Amino acid sequence: MIGMDFTSFIILLIISVIVSAILHYGLNYYVTPGFDSFLSKVVIGWVGAWLGSPILGHWWEGLNYKEVYYIPAILGSLALLILAVDLVKTCGSASRSAAR
Repeated sequence: MIGMDFTSFIILLIISVIVSAILHYGLNYYVTPGFDSFLSKVVIGWVGAWLGSPILGHWWEGLNYKEVYYIPAILGSLALLILAVDLVKTCGSASRSAAR
């Protein structure tokens, strides 16, 4: 996945935008509201989608483009986004309670 072509990059970007939009705007799952927060989710979601196929495996041979398997990419994007938001919320609440 290191030397991916442009089409693979765009597929991962589309997956990341869709998963991020569902979490951010559909479910209101964010640390801070706003477009900047959404864009940061897109970047983190792209990394999760990129890591999805190598880590989670190659599922359903027909649902792929070269080395990009769609289901593991979606799950990887979702997992990393949830982890990142939860981590920031947890560390943010711990630092606020320590400051009191």
